[in-house]
Amino acid sequence: MSDTRLFVIAGGSRGIGKAIALQAARAGYAVLLTYVRNEEAAESVVAEIHAQGGNAWAMQADTSRDSDIQQVFAECDRLGRLEVFVYNVGITGQPSSLLDASSEMLAEVLDVNVLGAMICSREAVRRMSTRQGGRGGSIVLISSRVTSYGAAGEYVWYAASKGAIDCLTTGLSREVATQGIRVNAVSPGAIDTEIHVPGKLEAFIPTLPMQRAGEPAEVAAAVMFLVSSQASYITGANLAVSGGR
Repeated sequence: MSDTRLFVIAGGSRGIGKAIALQAARAGYAVLLTYVRNEEAAESVVAEIHAQGGNAWAMQADTSRDSDIQQVFAECDRLGRLEVFVYNVGITGQPSSLLDASSEMLAEVLDVNVLGAMICSREAVRRMSTRQGGRGGSIVLISSRVTSYGAAGEYVWYAASKGAIDCLTTGLSREVATQGIRVNAVSPGAIDTEIHVPGKLEAFIPTLPMQRAGEPAEVAAAVMFLVSSQASYITGANLAVSGGR
């Protein structure tokens, strides 16, 4: 294994993930990002990083599948030393009341948003932990401000899955605090990304204290702060990037 400082982003081809990848590369990390279907978008991020003089790779992976996760971390071991891991994968499912939600859709959301985050975090800890021969590192889990209002009548299960991420952040941060690993979360609010159906974000803006949507780069900046030496005494934190809501 080389001594390349590796920054791994699960879900790094678009929106917030893309912004994190670009900022991580500018900070001097080699970046391994994953995508599920949109290879073109992922390779575009890699090309942009290469054009700026950085190192980056894209890898297809479905984080609801343990086998895909194992392949990602095997590639990580080949490329360098894992220093930062960010779990930015999340799906909402189809909007409805819980009453009308299918069991298959609920299981899919939980597999991707929760189980995938847990397995990836476990694999990151195995490589970072000073008790396991690692040199420490930082894990950031992307949660959501939806946990504060529950998304009733729309995405209750998505809000619940992000609530699980909040609990994972708190528990895991305490579990590995003496192993050289810091674990934090970032909770975006209304951010201008493709996750929103057309017109929804514009309708939501009047409810925001800052009266505007956030930009992916603003979320990425919060992530980069949490993984930096400036946040060396911060673990178990959940930083809201939500314009005051």
